[in-house]
This record gives sequence, structure tokens and C-alpha cells, in this order.
Amino acid sequence: MSIEMKRYINKLLVTICCLLVLHTGYAQQSTRTPLEDMANAIRNDRVADMAKYMDNFVPLTINNNQSIYSRNQAEVVLKDFFDKNAPREFAVVENGSPDNYSKFIIGTLTATNGIKFNVYILMRLKDGNYMLQDLRLNKE
Repeated sequence: MSIEMKRYINKLLVTICCLLVLHTGYAQQSTRTPLEDMANAIRNDRVADMAKYMDNFVPLTINNNQSIYSRNQAEVVLKDFFDKNAPREFAVVENGSPDNYSKFIIGTLTATNGIKFNVYILMRLKDGNYMLQDLRLNKE
């Protein structure tokens, strides 16, 4: 076998290994559920990650004030909320699926300012994707 052939085989093997590593990472990432994505988005103050699950209109309740916002308005309201209440910790207390079309999380958000919030997230299946149907962030 020539030196050029050995180099080619080595490059091919390295490329295959890299592709396998990338595929494994992608497969692990894609197994997260929408609720896990939402919980991680809250933990990490990532409103943009929440937004991908927002429908055209989003019901938000913040400190017992409920409103229905457009997707863009909801993003602004949530950014403002997290600017004032940066997450220090988010713990999921309960989660479930009352039927085949919806899933929920109940949790506790502790902000860096010391304020604790009860969090309720409801997602429903719409056109094959889970969409945010209700998000509540109320002081304990």
C-alpha cells in the first residue's frame, strides 16, 4: 500500500469518527422534550429558546396579572421579567400529562434578588408540535 493511500485512509477514518461524534451529540440533544427545553430556558434566562414554542398569541400570567400577548409582545414582557428577576435556580416540583395532547410542569424559580416564584407551564399539541399554551410566574 502506498503512502498516499495510507494518508487517504487515515483522513477518511478521522472524518468518519468526527461525523459519528457529531451525530451522537445531535441525537442526545434532540431527545429533549419541549418541556425540558422550556425548563432549561427558564434556568438559563433564554427567552429566545422559549419563543420557539410560542404560538401567535401567548397567555402569560405574571404576579397574578393575566394577559394574552402576541408572540413578539410576550418575548418583550418575559425579557423584562427576567431582567428584573434573573434566575438563580429553577426546580421542577411536578410534571405530568393529563391527556395525550397536553403536558405541564410546576416548579419553583428562585431569582438572584431572592424572590421566589411559582411557575406553571402548560404545552399542548398543535399541528404535531407542542406549543406553549399557558405560562404563569407568580410570587410565592
